[in-house]
Amino acid sequence: MTCDLCGSPVKEQMVTYTIQLGDKLVVVEHVPAKVCIQCGERLYSPDTVERLQKTVWEQRSPARMLQTPVFDFAAK
Repeated sequence: MTCDLCGSPVKEQMVTYTIQLGDKLVVVEHVPAKVCIQCGERLYSPDTVERLQKTVWEQRSPARMLQTPVFDFAAK
């Protein structure tokens, strides 16, 4: 299989998926994906996408909590 963006090969690996919902950052670890070895584009199977959506939107109890610093790039 090749990357839809650059045409390079992809390889299966576990990744960390992040999404920002309003002022909340959600992190899901150990997500299976096909990752382009050149540009880093991630491809998720339909089953993985469905499971990610359920995990994020059902607001299950997280495995752990992280404290995350936020920096404003535009601030001097």
